[in-house]
Amino acid sequence: MRDNTARRLSRLHIFLYRLSRGVIGRRLVKNDMLLLTTRGRKSGKPHTVPLLYLLDGDTPVVIASWGGRPEHPQWYQNLQADPNAEVQIRSRKWRVRARTADPDERERWWPKVLAAYHGYRVYESNTDRVIPIVFLDPAH
Repeated sequence: MRDNTARRLSRLHIFLYRLSRGVIGRRLVKNDMLLLTTRGRKSGKPHTVPLLYLLDGDTPVVIASWGGRPEHPQWYQNLQADPNAEVQIRSRKWRVRARTADPDERERWWPKVLAAYHGYRVYESNTDRVIPIVFLDPAH
């Protein structure tokens, strides 16, 4: 899918998710979806993306796959610059602090990621980079 098309679909997804308080857009490819809002590392402006997520207890876990492109997605690069962000799951919003899984955590989590959505296997085969797994811990 071309980046412009992906951006348009993402904007529509965000609009419908917010409008319906997460009723529309909460599921995609048989998985739950959240909205993640980061601060742009260059612009300083908020940027929101819909992402598939898993849970580690109450902590959302997201995958920085970007479809297997050679570079990390912008939202992940934003979190590397400033790990503070906001998550919306359905109608609930809260502040989080992102952290990338260490190698041992990633090794434990990667089979769960593949079980949730087999497309990640294709993404992984399309890139030389290690696809980060990101924990969105509640901010205190």
